[in-house]
Amino acid sequence: MTISRQISEFATQLKYQDLPENVVHEVKRYLYDSVGCAYGGYHTKDVKIIHDLYKDMGGKEEATVIGFGNKMPAVNATLVNSLMVRALDYNDIYWKEDPSHPSDIIPAALSVGEMRDCSMEEVIVAIVLAYEFEQRICEFAVPGVRERKWHHATLTQFVSPIVAGKLLGLSVEQMVNAIGINGSHNHTIGCPTAGKLTMMKNTVDPMAVQSGVFAALMAEKGFSGTEAVFEGKEGLMDVYGPDWDLDKLVGGLGEKYKILECSMKAFPTEALSHTHLSTTLKAMRENNLSYDMIEEVKVTTIARACDILFDSHKYRPESRETADHSLPYCLAAAIVDGKITTDSFSDEKLKDERIWSVIDKVKGEPSQEFEEMFPAKQPSRVTITTKDGQSFSEYLEYPKGDPREPMSMEDLRVKFDSLSSSLFSEERLEKLHQVIFSCEGMRARDFMAELVV
Repeated sequence: MTISRQISEFATQLKYQDLPENVVHEVKRYLYDSVGCAYGGYHTKDVKIIHDLYKDMGGKEEATVIGFGNKMPAVNATLVNSLMVRALDYNDIYWKEDPSHPSDIIPAALSVGEMRDCSMEEVIVAIVLAYEFEQRICEFAVPGVRERKWHHATLTQFVSPIVAGKLLGLSVEQMVNAIGINGSHNHTIGCPTAGKLTMMKNTVDPMAVQSGVFAALMAEKGFSGTEAVFEGKEGLMDVYGPDWDLDKLVGGLGEKYKILECSMKAFPTEALSHTHLSTTLKAMRENNLSYDMIEEVKVTTIARACDILFDSHKYRPESRETADHSLPYCLAAAIVDGKITTDSFSDEKLKDERIWSVIDKVKGEPSQEFEEMFPAKQPSRVTITTKDGQSFSEYLEYPKGDPREPMSMEDLRVKFDSLSSSLFSEERLEKLHQVIFSCEGMRARDFMAELVV
């Protein structure tokens, strides 16, 4: 069978009853985390622009926009909701050969599930498929497409139609077509996350999610798509060149579930910055250091982190999108405030003279030794030199939120409440927690109604 047919066979046959209890619970944890991130994104300018555009367009009221409460066509609601989840760069992360944020695809399951009056059990199965194939495809290319200068939305285009197609009840043949439709037109160049960043940094992946819903709807109506979109002539594997690990993509399906290997974010920043932030904050706290004592902060990291996080634009960020991908800025803000939150990237903070007094003291040092440890580990060594000549060094190998250092339920509650407390009372926050963690008995429409501010 072709690759897309193997994927489709598994996806169409997977049932809620097949899922272990810990997998269902993990889906709820990521759903809770993602809804919290969406409430954080509710306030952002980029979300407002897209929401207002679609609100003005109107259309059939099929799916609810999280927080806002109005309904619009499911295809459109998918983009708004996915951008809300993604807007603060605070949602989950899986990084092997390639990075990805599987929760970007959750809104496809919610929108289509609501449109077709699915049960939340069905939505949970679709979310499992989102994580399963988004994470598998991150390990498919060796080295990853990010190393070939393409964005990970290039991978999401193959996964989002599977999620939407599952809830539409597509046949294997229709699912194959949906993958072929979407996989033919969403290849995303790497520039949204390179150099000076714009609102597109957080939007290209939600766009690949949105078009996956449309592709699945096209396939349902009988539209055909390229079957050998992965391995065929001028398909993904041919165009992007060697090498590929097919077993990582389709081997052992159903034996264990990839969602158990994903990570959550303890900081609203680019994923490769997290270990460095933890290491720096540890060094500052344990040695009672303050920002005005700092002479130099040397960060030893993997080469690709230097490339992404230390280029010249990152030393003078002018927007939230660039700042949360700037390790010099993130570390300087953490050193000044003793923490990193969504407020660290406000317009006021971007003008904080204390941060600017530290940012040029942060230097990156690539390490081949660390590169060889990645992605099994995300090593960081931070050495802080003070103005009086003292030196303090700390070393960590993975950040909070990694499956080896998971976020506790209390950690998740604190994160959710910090993102949502401006919108809800304490009683409502508690109810949202209860709704999400007991959602399997609900219809998708009733679930979405609970998410309205």
